[in-house]
Amino acid sequence: MPRNDRFLLRPYYFSVFQGTRNKMEEARMAQAKLNKRTVDALNPPKAGQAFIWDTEIKGFGVRIGQTGTKTFVIQYMNKEGRIRRVKIGRFGVITVDQARDLAKIKLGEVAAGEDPAEAARRARKEMTVAELCDWYLTEARAGRILGRKNRPIKESSLAMDESRIKTHIKPLIGKRIARHLTIADVEAMQDDVKNHKTQKGRSGGRGGKATGGPGVAARCLGTIQAILGHAKHKGLLSEHPTKGAKKLAGNKKTRRLSVAEIETLGKAMVYAEQQGVSPTGISVIKLLLLTGYRREEGQAMERAWVNPMGGFVAFPDTKTGGQIRAIGPEAIKVIVAQPQVAGNPHVFPATTGDGPFTAASACLQRICGFAGIVGVTPHTLRHTFASIAAELGFSELTIRAMLGHASQNVTQDYIHVDEALKLAVRRTSDEIAKLLAQGAAKLDRLRLVA
Repeated sequence: MPRNDRFLLRPYYFSVFQGTRNKMEEARMAQAKLNKRTVDALNPPKAGQAFIWDTEIKGFGVRIGQTGTKTFVIQYMNKEGRIRRVKIGRFGVITVDQARDLAKIKLGEVAAGEDPAEAARRARKEMTVAELCDWYLTEARAGRILGRKNRPIKESSLAMDESRIKTHIKPLIGKRIARHLTIADVEAMQDDVKNHKTQKGRSGGRGGKATGGPGVAARCLGTIQAILGHAKHKGLLSEHPTKGAKKLAGNKKTRRLSVAEIETLGKAMVYAEQQGVSPTGISVIKLLLLTGYRREEGQAMERAWVNPMGGFVAFPDTKTGGQIRAIGPEAIKVIVAQPQVAGNPHVFPATTGDGPFTAASACLQRICGFAGIVGVTPHTLRHTFASIAAELGFSELTIRAMLGHASQNVTQDYIHVDEALKLAVRRTSDEIAKLLAQGAAKLDRLRLVA
């Protein structure tokens, strides 16, 4: 037998399977040159399936079942001596000549020592993007995937990842085989999210609607790139298939309050309290403006973290890890003035339960509505704190330290806080408090006049 035929079956038999385990009638050998005429002439068997094998290419045949469906196949013996059969395509979808060309390629792979059936089996078992995303969320929540500074990824970050996966990534590329993704695929996904193709209305509950847009699109690309990177690191992928994909440039938020707007906000805070707006919410807004803290750092602050005498707050965890952050006397006054609730450790307790107040954003919008100020978020207050510090002449490095962006040895030493940093925070906080008070005084004057 020629060397190239070593792993090919010869001869081939036309068999009819009777549908029971113990009965199989072997019929005469059925061979013919496969062409449209011979395939059209095939009639379905009464039971099981039947084959006709091509006389020109050994191992190339057509299979017909009881329903009349005709499928081109190849049959061969692999290196382990096992008979394998692989479907090439359905007659009518592809022609006999197209099937013959595909059969030559596949049987050539067999002659080279490959096993197309095993490759097809592996392909069926390869992870889709959706399956890879599910794996990532499970592993990350179990603490087996590390993020920044080799620490487990925060639950808040995973919640945002899960939202992007569910709303945008899975609907657009979830069914794709992860290994076969290309840069063009993920950039096209990013473009679809940017153009609102995954936009959805409000689904009920407290969540908002998914709108997409450039910012969300860039974050979706970042999420899938990170997932693929973790999969490569853990050995699920041999290579990162979309490394080098270009993320959309974000529109950096630079909105900050002017001096006049800070005064107007101070006036609106007094008015808001008179109108029944939550005093706790107003206090959170004031604290964020006086400290430059992130929204969650202010809202979820616990009393045990605050050291009024030392002039700092020791956060056990923040966006960039555990930190000690300087705080000025004006902000300390806001904290000390908050009523304590038995069993609730937070500076700003929720009205029910033992959790923190969580409606700072909604409260800020109401206050800004009274003030006629637009485009303000809790992060705007953080930018405003930095802006006032810059106007007072503090350097960019100092301001980064004030905001908790500096290196470990500047802001995260739990024994010592730099006195110069405390002074910078105090002067900035005092200046903002002065502007808020000036605004509140204007409201008082208006009230007296009225």
